Amino acid sequence: MIFKTDNDWTGLITRLTIGLVMFPHGAQKVFGWFDGPGFSKEMGFFTETLHLPWLIALLVIIIEFFGAVSLIIGFASRLWSMAVVMLFIGIIFTEHLQNGFFMNWFGSQKGEGYEYHLLIIGLSIATFINGSGKFSIDKQITT
Repeated sequence: MIFKTDNDWTGLITRLTIGLVMFPHGAQKVFGWFDGPGFSKEMGFFTETLHLPWLIALLVIIIEFFGAVSLIIGFASRLWSMAVVMLFIGIIFTEHLQNGFFMNWFGSQKGEGYEYHLLIIGLSIATFINGSGKFSIDKQITT
């Protein structure tokens, strides 16, 4: 069931959208690319500043980087998309719920709202339901 997919464009579009949007965030956390902190500093931020358990901090980094790469190549997209849903629900409730719905386009609120997170959750649920689609490793596995 994890690898089952149709050979359609919907799965390709949803998984690529999620993966390509998340990849830079994961690469910031793992390698320090795109002006990111890198693994050690990100783990320190999550555990010391946000007071997350080290295992949760590690899972966030794994999902954002390896989940993004896996979605881009279409490997176990159903599994990774559910991990992304759980991640973004956690992000909403720990960091963004108190800022309201809207993103902080004009710098007039304390922080970012959660509207972007809901888009990622919706795309991830669609990927979970539909599978990886065209040009995916999942399709090659099940063919």
